[in-house]
Amino acid sequence: MTNTELLQIQPAELRFLFELKKQSSCQVHIVNMSDQYVAFKVKTTSPKKYCVRPNLGIIKPNETCDFTVIMQAQRIEPPDMQCKDKFLIQSTIVPFGTTEAEMTSDMFAKDSEKYIEEKKLRVVLISPSSSPVLLPVNGDAKQEPNKVHMEKERVPSGVENIPPPLRVSEEFKVLETAKNMEVEEDRRNEDVDARHSENENVNVPDTEPKKDVAQLNSDEDYEQLKSRLSIMDSKLRAAEVTILKLDEERRMNIHEKDLLKKELEVMRRKIDMRRVQAGGFPLLFVCMVALVSVVLGYYIHP
Repeated sequence: MTNTELLQIQPAELRFLFELKKQSSCQVHIVNMSDQYVAFKVKTTSPKKYCVRPNLGIIKPNETCDFTVIMQAQRIEPPDMQCKDKFLIQSTIVPFGTTEAEMTSDMFAKDSEKYIEEKKLRVVLISPSSSPVLLPVNGDAKQEPNKVHMEKERVPSGVENIPPPLRVSEEFKVLETAKNMEVEEDRRNEDVDARHSENENVNVPDTEPKKDVAQLNSDEDYEQLKSRLSIMDSKLRAAEVTILKLDEERRMNIHEKDLLKKELEVMRRKIDMRRVQAGGFPLLFVCMVALVSVVLGYYIHP
């Protein structure tokens, strides 16, 4: 059992931007603090709710690794935005040169004599930043300070009294004055429509949250692509190992086949020799019997 910390994990908790019917992702950074190969495995209390890419791997000494946790789109918002889901990251020391293809579940078994380091990460849900909302106060709309200041600067005719820029040409000033006169004339004839359009302008939501959401979506897409690339790399490495093993097995099979051919040839030769020996023995026996018969006949009948 070691007293040193194997892995340093950042962040200490998983923060997800929670929006109904939308996925959310969080990236975790792992640093190997030891001078040995360390294998890690990620577990969660809700495996159907989250997708971890990759969920296991091996980190070389003093190197880093990243994995992405993707929360699937949810249809129901949890009460008070509280989540009880947790993640467990197990790590242990493995022999030098161990690859991901050689990893097994027995490496993280607690009943073994190995030291298993465990770290827990809790899940925190964050609500998306909402746009400024006009709250009713005594029947009137409560406006932001900058909007109140702009309303004070409006002239009774309904045209905004916004000072022109300091550095403008004379032609621009003439065009601006003509444009203001046309606006004044139109608003005098359509006072009701002008008020309605003014209220619409006041209630236009801020577009900055939309930009933030778009930026978050692009970040999520980037993280998903990055996680897919890491998965493809691991699969390619596993495929290369498998190809090497198949080549080695093929060479062994060819060698065994050659040995069997040689043994078969030797057996055939032995069988042929036995057949030759078996075919010549009766002829010799017949010759000897004939010779003995001739000699006996000669002596018996001289």
